[in-house]
Amino acid sequence: MPVNMTTIKTSSNGAWQGDNPLDYAFPLLIVQTILILVVSRFLAFCFKPLRQPKVIAEIVGGILLGPSAFGRNEKYLHRIFPSWSAPILESVASIGLLFFLFLVGLELNLSSIRRDSRRALGIALAGISLPFICGIGIAFVLRKTIDGADKAGYAQFLVFMGVALSITAFPVLARILAELKLLTTQVGEIAMAAAALNDVAAWILLALAVALADGSTGGHKNPLVSVWVLLSGAAFVTFMFVIMRPAMKWVARRCGPQQGAVDEAYICLTLAGVLVSGFITDLIGIHSIFGAFVFGLAIPKSGNFAGILIERIEDFVAGLLLPLYFAASGLKTDVAKIRGAEAWGLLALVISTACAGKILGTFAVAMMFMIPVRESLTLGVLMNTKGLVELIVLNIGKEKKVLNDETFAILVLMALFTTFITTPTVMTIYRPARGIPTRTHRKLRDLTTTDGSKDELRILACVHDPRNVPSIITLIESIRSTKNSILKLFVMHLVKLTERSSSIVMVQRVRRNGFPFFNRFRRGECHDRMAEAFQGYSQLGRVMVRPTTSISAMSTMHEDICHVADDKRITMIILPFHVQWRDEGDGLVENVSQSWRAVNERVLKNAPCSVAVLVDRGFGSETQNPGPNSSVAYRVCIIFFGGPDDREALELGGRIADHPAVKVTVIRFVEKDGKKAKGVMLRLSPAQTQCSDQTYSFSTAEMNREKEWELDETAIAEFQSKYVGVDYIEKVASNVVEEVLTIGQRRDYDLIVVGKGRFPSNMVAELAERKAEHAELGPIGDILTSSAHDIVSSVLVIQQHDIAHAEEAPVSKVVVQTEYEKFTADESSSVPEISKDFVCSGAG
Repeated sequence: MPVNMTTIKTSSNGAWQGDNPLDYAFPLLIVQTILILVVSRFLAFCFKPLRQPKVIAEIVGGILLGPSAFGRNEKYLHRIFPSWSAPILESVASIGLLFFLFLVGLELNLSSIRRDSRRALGIALAGISLPFICGIGIAFVLRKTIDGADKAGYAQFLVFMGVALSITAFPVLARILAELKLLTTQVGEIAMAAAALNDVAAWILLALAVALADGSTGGHKNPLVSVWVLLSGAAFVTFMFVIMRPAMKWVARRCGPQQGAVDEAYICLTLAGVLVSGFITDLIGIHSIFGAFVFGLAIPKSGNFAGILIERIEDFVAGLLLPLYFAASGLKTDVAKIRGAEAWGLLALVISTACAGKILGTFAVAMMFMIPVRESLTLGVLMNTKGLVELIVLNIGKEKKVLNDETFAILVLMALFTTFITTPTVMTIYRPARGIPTRTHRKLRDLTTTDGSKDELRILACVHDPRNVPSIITLIESIRSTKNSILKLFVMHLVKLTERSSSIVMVQRVRRNGFPFFNRFRRGECHDRMAEAFQGYSQLGRVMVRPTTSISAMSTMHEDICHVADDKRITMIILPFHVQWRDEGDGLVENVSQSWRAVNERVLKNAPCSVAVLVDRGFGSETQNPGPNSSVAYRVCIIFFGGPDDREALELGGRIADHPAVKVTVIRFVEKDGKKAKGVMLRLSPAQTQCSDQTYSFSTAEMNREKEWELDETAIAEFQSKYVGVDYIEKVASNVVEEVLTIGQRRDYDLIVVGKGRFPSNMVAELAERKAEHAELGPIGDILTSSAHDIVSSVLVIQQHDIAHAEEAPVSKVVVQTEYEKFTADESSSVPEISKDFVCSGAG
């Protein structure tokens, strides 16, 4: 039923007065927006395990909401997406599209093309020309096969088909490369440079196609109009780069970091410039998005002005407005138009031709430039990425009546398929080695046993929240020896990778060859609050600080940490615990982030050096600082049960004891019968083959129990002789849990240092059947970290690195040995296989 647009009102008088809000423009737009966002976000969540870019979910969501799926219900379609609402939805979506193309221009740095200009130009030309020729060939087939496809003129139909098959979606490609950690590798940089050239060429061809499509007057062709449109477009581009670019450079300088806060007037004028540029190109006869894209290209990428613009508008544009555009596109896509074997055969032909043209053309030229076969094939697959930009081209073609419904549906499915296969194909054919340590493995004890008076302690401190900074700085200051040792601190800011433009731009700035790189501090160049805090600390004394940023997916964040630890010969990694406690008057408050817990667990498993997990309960805060009359700034307790991890904790305690303002106490727990105590067997359940979050895991490596006991005694003896001023207390263990809790609850210590206990003594082994809350910290660390107890001290859990101890297994049962079993275990002096029982010595 036709609707008179002039009778449509913006808002209703409300349901109480009998109005249905869905009959009014603005309430209906709200309902449509909510539905679109819910569907697209749900699909993005479903596609996340497949590592698909968000654009895939948004395109599929648009198709599902349209006549291909939900729209088959006429009642739904006429109520939620009535025909009279289409211009309103498309107008709002077009504003989002306009600003998104401006963001694409901001993200596209043409200067990056110069680094690989020759290869990028060759690959881009091959990636455009061969698919373009294939597109022309496909165009002839479609015009003869599909009813109504020959209604559009030959020239514009051929150009639109050529552009549709030859385009590479630069923003989608950038997100795929960032997800795969290839953005700053050689392959990624060549792909990005070639895609940038491809994008620019595609928009020029699109402008030509639009000019040809609009170049008709009174139903007949007027070639002169097309010429004027193209000349006017060239004049616009020239004006933007000759006049506007210098003007925007002046604005960027005025908004530099040395100027302080950015004047809002410059931001508003720039956003208004996007709208003006879009209006001018629309006035010329080219689509308005071309003007926004060129204006984004004209803004200088140096400095922080482009970054500020991206941060101000990207969430609103990409998160809210852009999904509306995909929904509007989906409402035009009817997969049911592809009927019969012939139509589906055409779809297969279009997909295969598009893939073959792009991949083979890129592969052949890359091989000519002496790029290895695997990398050349990867470049071809990457350049075949379509998605968002492709959909824009197809929508313009449909809007200009160059593409009919069936052709449009075929090309949308082609774009969806080619983008969907990109990530899994690249992961299959090209996965460079990363994150697996290959050099020597290090621990604190190695520094003590090396000759030379000036050993260099290298620490990698990881932070992901500003609240991590004070406690880590305090810990580093406590470790900083006033004697011969030199401490070099590497600080890694961990940032979760997102599909936001600012995240992609940051990846390009902070990574080299696929990994984080370190910059020295320079005056006026530090814009990160966390880096500024560490920069200030580095000026205090003998600590050299080098910052970096790791922007990565949470599932692969540990690869960056382990790679940097290996590359920089790190002795110890310090990780913040995933739970944060803060005293807010009424008690201790927890802020839990389970995703960071998984990162910590992977680092503990794969690190090439010792690892310390800091459970911060205000260590270094003003509430813990002693009064001005006190000569001791912090009180640290080392709890020692025995084993490699506890010896590493004792080693760290020795370094802390060297600091004049830190008071160290060592509490050693021993068994009543000492070395003659009964052993404890930790029995593994045959059904339990991997570690559980609620079960402690212990090393399955062979261990000489007698030697371990001797090493413990030697470590204690050396510590007592070297650090005379340290309080040393021996406790006979009766109830380990109660005694450890008492230490943590008494407020006698600001920090408690414990070993993880992967080779547990009898006392620790007896705790193996406890239900773990934080199993990755070991039994003692878990007791001191549990939220069920009123522990007030911060805790540092140490894991000494030894490649022989890497394999761990969960424990399901504790069995006290009989005298005969004890004798048998003493004879073997080793820990049996994982499927059998393994024995803890009585060494305490």
